Amino acid sequence: MDQPTILTCAVTGNLTSPDQTPHLPITPAEIATACLEAAEAGAAVVHIHVRDPQTGRPSMNVDLYAEVVAEIRTRRADLVINLTTGPGGRFVPSDDDPQVAAPGSNLMIPERRVEHIAALKPDICSLDFNTMNSGDQVVINTPKNVRRMAKVIRDAGTVPELECFDSGDLMLAQALIADGSLEGPGLYTLVMGVRYAMPFKPETLWHARSLIAPTANWSAFAIGRHAFPAVAQTYLLGGNVRVGLEDTVYLDRGLLAKSNAELVNKARRIVEDLGGRLATPQQARERWGLRTSNRP
Repeated sequence: MDQPTILTCAVTGNLTSPDQTPHLPITPAEIATACLEAAEAGAAVVHIHVRDPQTGRPSMNVDLYAEVVAEIRTRRADLVINLTTGPGGRFVPSDDDPQVAAPGSNLMIPERRVEHIAALKPDICSLDFNTMNSGDQVVINTPKNVRRMAKVIRDAGTVPELECFDSGDLMLAQALIADGSLEGPGLYTLVMGVRYAMPFKPETLWHARSLIAPTANWSAFAIGRHAFPAVAQTYLLGGNVRVGLEDTVYLDRGLLAKSNAELVNKARRIVEDLGGRLATPQQARERWGLRTSNRP
């Protein structure tokens, strides 16, 4: 490829649990360290969720995000910070009355889902377009709510990462670009391998890519056993790549990754073995039109 490949490391995620791997970063210090180690291994971008340090469960606490962001900004001001806004869109209908939320629901008003974006002004934040089944839960991201979140993100000077789980999500993203809710041509991430969403197949990836404007920036990733095949396939189609403990806890079949950096190192080898090279954080900033550093 003519230009270097931007690698994002998703260091902890929302669904990966400490029961799956003892190497999952939990505390703000552990998460920040995982981000910095991933950067040393070759990641230009880090995608960040936070967790309750006592329970290990996912959290949206702004103070926890602030600790992680401050540590990264102090030690690696060039590293591109991408904060999630995904939590807050899940609904579990109760058995007796499907209009009533059952335990496990976490629906909240859109502005609460982006409080940390307004406060911390990261380079990038995810913006989910999926409304879909997720086990016995439903993920809900209506066009109206996505527009409300997009306004807060734009006011913060943050670039939204348009996370799309199916072809309909891509159509919605383009509709919001067309009506001015989002700036085009867009920074897309194609999510594959999630149950009831786009499966990881070369044909699926090619089709999804064909629905995006040719001038748009895009990345793709897959979860579980497809994580590394997706790195290769995405690179070959000209996209940017992502790995991390959010997406897979395994370095190889039956072998747990001991760190996010190990996953990044393997992805780097794949890209380089195919003839490519990884972008630096500064190169990622230039291509994606970001600030020159991650300070607000």
